[in-house]
Order: sequence, then structure tokens, then C-alpha cells
Amino acid sequence: MHILITVPWAEPLGGAEAMLQAILDGAQEEGHRLELVFFEHGSWPVALAAAGYRVDVIEAGRLREAHRWAATVFRLARMARRRQPDLILNWAAKTQLYGSPAAALAGMSDRVVWWQQAIPPPRGWLDRCATLLPAAAIGCYSGASARAQALLSPARRTFVVNAGAPVPVESSQPATLALPADVPIVGLVGRLQPWKGQDRLLRAQVLLRERGVHMHTVIVGGDAWGLSSEYAASLPGLVDELGLTGEVTLTGQVPDAGPYIEQMDILVNASDPEPFGIVLLEGMSRGVAVMAVDSGGPAEFIENGRTGMLARSGEPRAMADALEPLLVSAERRREVGAAGRESFMRDFTDAALRKRFFANMQTVVDGRREPSRNGASPA
Repeated sequence: MHILITVPWAEPLGGAEAMLQAILDGAQEEGHRLELVFFEHGSWPVALAAAGYRVDVIEAGRLREAHRWAATVFRLARMARRRQPDLILNWAAKTQLYGSPAAALAGMSDRVVWWQQAIPPPRGWLDRCATLLPAAAIGCYSGASARAQALLSPARRTFVVNAGAPVPVESSQPATLALPADVPIVGLVGRLQPWKGQDRLLRAQVLLRERGVHMHTVIVGGDAWGLSSEYAASLPGLVDELGLTGEVTLTGQVPDAGPYIEQMDILVNASDPEPFGIVLLEGMSRGVAVMAVDSGGPAEFIENGRTGMLARSGEPRAMADALEPLLVSAERRREVGAAGRESFMRDFTDAALRKRFFANMQTVVDGRREPSRNGASPA
């Protein structure tokens, strides 16, 4: 299958990039031809080009820069006409605003698919504008994302492809952290942003300590690209304010979270809601017990009490209640971690992801090729 993919970000910032990288890894060996167009320069397109992918970069600028938007659309249209891909996959709502008009100019509106990276709010202007533009289908990480997308007009076909992650290999360079050996290590991996909930986990830690349940928290991540600088800067002060000095480790930005996850007893995702939660798969793949909020994507792949724990909400007390059974029993942590790894190996490896992803892409291609009753291709 030949797919032209438009990508807004040139750095691997988080889950959306990890999902795409997992799709790319191994796709060539499976006979698929994937080409990428990035909308900015950065390390990721350089790395992919070095790995043998066909990569182009168009400096698209901001959406409000009409002349740059038009120039980008025309370049994409020429590219599509010249290369004749089976599908044009816009890897975010933003690139759908360029890729769909370009496909229309090239006479390829029926080849457009775009990926909904979030659980779209009803009044989110970017998602609403992206939905207005022609697309054969919209891909989503979870049923929660697909249901929210279905509330936007006009109605577009959606499909769900749960994320996946590579099977980890043992780290050759373990993380160098001085962590206590007498209490469980609880970690949260992610950019320092309010919706990720690092502050709520710290407040849950205080509540647990008041119950006589102790832990050491490791917060892995930094203020990637200055997205929430004020929040990131506030966390060290919050640690001191809550009386958690010495009970929390802030690693800052790290190139690879894997070696840090390997040192955790419990991995927490405190986002509420979370479109999927790929980092939870990284914990499950290593046999680490995981805890997330019972909303969005995690609720669809974590079996509460067996493959992980689900908190009834993202509030500190709810998270403390979900964490406590794991914190007080090493045996429970081992059981949950083992069941989580079994679930990961069965359904959520990167190979399983590619199988799901390309099966759905093929369905879109086949639908485009099937004539409708009036002899036209379905949109």
C-alpha cells in the first residue's frame, strides 16, 4: 500500500509520534510504501530520511498566514498528482486543513483519511473545521475518541485502531537514580502539562501518607518545547509546599523513558480524559503494574483489578484509593504486572498495531474502488 502522510510536528513529542513511529517501523518490510511530508524542520524527519523513508519538508507556518497556507496546499496537490498514493493520511486535525484541500485540487478527495489525536470537545474550532473538509474516514485511538468525533458535523465515517508499542529490550544503560529500597516506586511519564496531572498525583501521595501508606514518586518528563512553562516551573515548589521533599524525584526531560519505567513498581497515567495512553503499554510491556483514570482510552484496554487499576476520576482522592491496594501488597503488584504484560503481548505490540492499522487502511482503499449505485466512488 502506498500512503502519503502529512505530519505537523518535526520532533517526537509524545504518544501521537510514538504511534506513527510504531506504524512506520517494519512497514517497509511488510511491503508498504510510506512517504512523509513534515510541516517543519526538525530531528524526526532527519532520522526518518536516514532510515530510508522518502521525506519532504514544507515550512507551512501558521494557519493564519493565508499565503503560506495556499502555497503549502498547492505544493501538496502537485506532490499527490505526481506520486498517486493510494491514500493521503493527514496525521492530525491541523494537517487535515492542508491535506484535504490539496487532495481536492488533485482530484483525490476520496483518498483522504485523517487521524483524530484527541477526544474532541464539542466546540473545538480546529476539530470542527477539520471535520467540515472531505475525508473518506477518520481514524481514532479509542471508542471514546470516536464517539466524541461522531458528535461533530457533518457525520464522517470513523474507525478505531488501538495503539501499540514495541516489545522492549533490556536497557543497556539503566537510569541512574538514587531511589529508596524500602517503599514502592510510583512513576508518571509525560510532558509537564496540567492535563497530564502531575500535581494531582502529588496530592494523592499526601493523602496516602496520611493513611500511613508510603511511596516515592518519580516524575519523568520536562517542559518539552515550552508548552506549559509556568506549570512546569511550579512543580518543585509544590513538592516543597506539600511537605514531600525527599519523597519525590523530578528527572526533567529524558531521551528515553524506558530505563526509568524499569525502576518503577507502579506506573500512573493521571490524564483525565486520556485519548489512549501509550505510556501505559510501555509499563505493561515490562510487567510494571499500571494505574489510570476510568475514562477515555485506558478504560477500554485495562481490565480493572486484573491488568491494571482504574481510578473513578482524576481527583487526588480517587487516585489514592486506586493506588492503595497496589502499594500495600507487593504480591498484588506482581499479579497485576504479569497480567498486564500478557495482555500487551497478545494485543498491543507494534506488530499487532500494524496489522490493525493496515487492515483498516485497506478497507478504505477497497471502499474507494467499489462503485456506488450511481456509478460514482463513495466519498
